Amino acid sequence: MSLGFKKSKLKYHLKVKSGREITNEVNCDDNAIDVYGSGGVFKYTDKKLFTGPSVLFGRKGTIGTPLYVQGDFWTVDTMYYTDIYSGNSPRFFYYLLEVFPWNQIVTQTALPSIVGSEVENYETNIPCEEVQNIIANYLDGKCAEIESLLKRKKNLILLLEQQRQSIITEAVTKGLNPNVKMKDSSVEWIGEIPEGWNTIKLKFVCEMKSGTSIDSVNINESGEYRVYGGGELRGYTEDYTHDGEYVIVGRQGANCGQATYVSGKFWATEHAVVVSTKKVEVNWLYYILKSMNLNQYSISAAQPGIAVSTILKLIIPHPPMEEQKELLSYLIKYDEEISHLINNTALQIQKLKEYRQSLIYEAVTGKIDVRDMELDEVR
Repeated sequence: MSLGFKKSKLKYHLKVKSGREITNEVNCDDNAIDVYGSGGVFKYTDKKLFTGPSVLFGRKGTIGTPLYVQGDFWTVDTMYYTDIYSGNSPRFFYYLLEVFPWNQIVTQTALPSIVGSEVENYETNIPCEEVQNIIANYLDGKCAEIESLLKRKKNLILLLEQQRQSIITEAVTKGLNPNVKMKDSSVEWIGEIPEGWNTIKLKFVCEMKSGTSIDSVNINESGEYRVYGGGELRGYTEDYTHDGEYVIVGRQGANCGQATYVSGKFWATEHAVVVSTKKVEVNWLYYILKSMNLNQYSISAAQPGIAVSTILKLIIPHPPMEEQKELLSYLIKYDEEISHLINNTALQIQKLKEYRQSLIYEAVTGKIDVRDMELDEVR
């Protein structure tokens, strides 16, 4: 049997249809029907717009990102769905749309969008239904294997992050000597501390100040100076607000309370709290703040945020300077080792994702004959 790929426009195999607003929203239960937007399921209704199998993809906002849906569903106007004609494999067209060149048809506007007719008029090589099913079945198996690997590696990163947090907290509150005599710190999050340690309020060892606002048009993908927002790198700019060693703490948003060690020249935005000290080692202060789960002190609001005045009143462990330096040496070395493992695992995840996309592209375009591969696996 020849692979039988022939040039054909997608409109001869499927119809792209627009979603619309639901008329009745219900609570999630066994009978509720999923309502999809470009970001996935976000509501539920008691009426169906269409019954799958169908391939859904974002019309505006989150462009593309196909979803394969079976059974009854509803899509709103930010999400297209497809009516795949008889004689075609829905799973094959899901994989085909996984590698669709969305960037070629997306509008360059404030809110990127695509037009369904441009997807329909896209021309590519498409095989007969029998070969479509063979390709889809092959990719189902291979992609399941890849997803299993991705899940394990993502879980490994989570475990490594948890281990790092645990080791840091143990070191900055208990020290490195398991046989040292302990005493009660009278602070719940710290617990017992070595007998030779003290506790102290943050306001006596550091200063905390909000960063300076910057217009988003002045933040670029590259530039001379880093720009830090809510505890993370936002981009680059042509000027700086600070020069030296500091700890950046996210003041608002998703990274509220997240501590980041920063050195050199950089710009800190109004969404960051800049922490400076001349009383203790900056890196030691970074590990202390990292162990404190500062997000728990955020003020509940539409945009969660932490108040500097609240954080400065918190009590931290305060070992002698020589022991601080010993602990810091240990923590920096350990942190580098864990970061190396996490970065390597993240790189493996990226390569697996690239391999998945490459495999899908090679299969749906006929560049590899998956029938031979299936036979090899049987043998």
